[in-house]
Amino acid sequence: MSVASSRPVRTIALSCAAACALSACATVPGAGVAPGSPITQAEAQQGAQYHDQFVAEFGGEVSGPQANYVKDVGQKIAVQSGLATTPDAFDVTLLNSSVNNAFAVPGGYVYVTRQLVTLMNNEAELAGVLGHEVGHVAARHSARRQQAAQRNQLLGVLGQVLSGVLLGDTALGQLGQQISSTAPQLATLSYSRTQELEADGLGVRYLTSAGYDPHAMATVLASLAAQNSLDASLQGRDATVPEWASTHPDPASRVQNALSLAGNGTGITNRDTFLTRIDGLVYGDDPAQGMIEGSTFIHPELRLAFTAPQGFYMLNGTSAVSINGDSGKAQMTSAAYNGNLETYVRQVFQALGGEGSTLAPESVNRTTINGLPALYGTARVTSGSSQVDVAVFAYEFSKSQAFHFTAIAPAGGIGVFNPMFQSMRRISSAEAAQVVPRRLDVVTAARGDTVRTLAARMAYTDAQEQRFRVLNGLASNDQVVPGQKYKIVIRGN
Repeated sequence: MSVASSRPVRTIALSCAAACALSACATVPGAGVAPGSPITQAEAQQGAQYHDQFVAEFGGEVSGPQANYVKDVGQKIAVQSGLATTPDAFDVTLLNSSVNNAFAVPGGYVYVTRQLVTLMNNEAELAGVLGHEVGHVAARHSARRQQAAQRNQLLGVLGQVLSGVLLGDTALGQLGQQISSTAPQLATLSYSRTQELEADGLGVRYLTSAGYDPHAMATVLASLAAQNSLDASLQGRDATVPEWASTHPDPASRVQNALSLAGNGTGITNRDTFLTRIDGLVYGDDPAQGMIEGSTFIHPELRLAFTAPQGFYMLNGTSAVSINGDSGKAQMTSAAYNGNLETYVRQVFQALGGEGSTLAPESVNRTTINGLPALYGTARVTSGSSQVDVAVFAYEFSKSQAFHFTAIAPAGGIGVFNPMFQSMRRISSAEAAQVVPRRLDVVTAARGDTVRTLAARMAYTDAQEQRFRVLNGLASNDQVVPGQKYKIVIRGN
């Protein structure tokens, strides 16, 4: 959650704004254009129109030598698509996001998060991921998604409940997916499995034509699957829903297909060059966006901290922090504040209900939490035979700044969030100064080094060896090789 999150925001489905804006166009650029055809003027205009919004939704743009390297590789692979004849026709952006994601939009705009780059182990894998995304654009998959989105315009989350869109026992689960969708990786609409496989095939083709090892597509998909499994284990959640978001379902199931597509092809990987060029990248959360440390979220610039309930895990988005568990979903964010907490809470409820909604709290109650003036309200929403409770708990940090939780749980179950509501606090300047980011450190294995000795240097107190193996694409029986470069994660500014 960035400092800029103090701007007015829609509380739910915030990160979908850019994708929704794209899908709201009266006409869809790319519709009716033959796959593989050059970028049209309409597509270029659309991409340029929404580029800044996409960058903002994903934490901003990383600059400097690392970003320039990613741009060079991206342009080299993108030109293989035939969408344009010169590399500089493509705008490749390294995003300051702590989630694993990459995407491309019509007009030659290609994006990859720094977190996904840190998971890669060679230049061919970077080219493969970016080639896959360009493949979606070349095949005009985005145009098909936008046409579908026009037929399914999004309402407010609770507006969907009230209109009967979400019914029965699945209502809470679908609400949870919406309320946690502020994680930046959900900012684009999903592709079908057929489209994913088609983009994999195009990515492999581009790798081959650019002189890279085509097997890199399979190895990076394997790393993504391993990372998803590790994250699920650490967070205590179901690993069947991939963290590479709704945009890239189930990378594990596509590994064998990618290997088959690569066949006996050969090419360069540029492993050492890649590792040298990405050395020092921020890994995980950027302190400027706040950091998740175990069950605590701490933001050194906004000077706040809170603790998630036991059994819940958090995802840090650009404009909100999502808190997810089996018994409910919540998020913490901010909105415009004029000094009146009651008005603030009622406006959050109004936004939850969507345009034209009259959703309001059944009551509001004032209190003080760790010295902060606070106010909370609750409401029960019924849809068919299903009921959920909604709570908004807001805190005044200054006369012009407030933050709030929005939480949803089965009727009667909202109390599971009470410890979190009570944990919100202001942090001191000394505590803020102690928040240090994690970074990649590329090291060369010395004689006598093992997976265990290198993993012991990882800046984590848990699962050090598992984290090291996934980060370096090592299987359970793989060992380190003296003289070879490996990635570890350390603390450092």
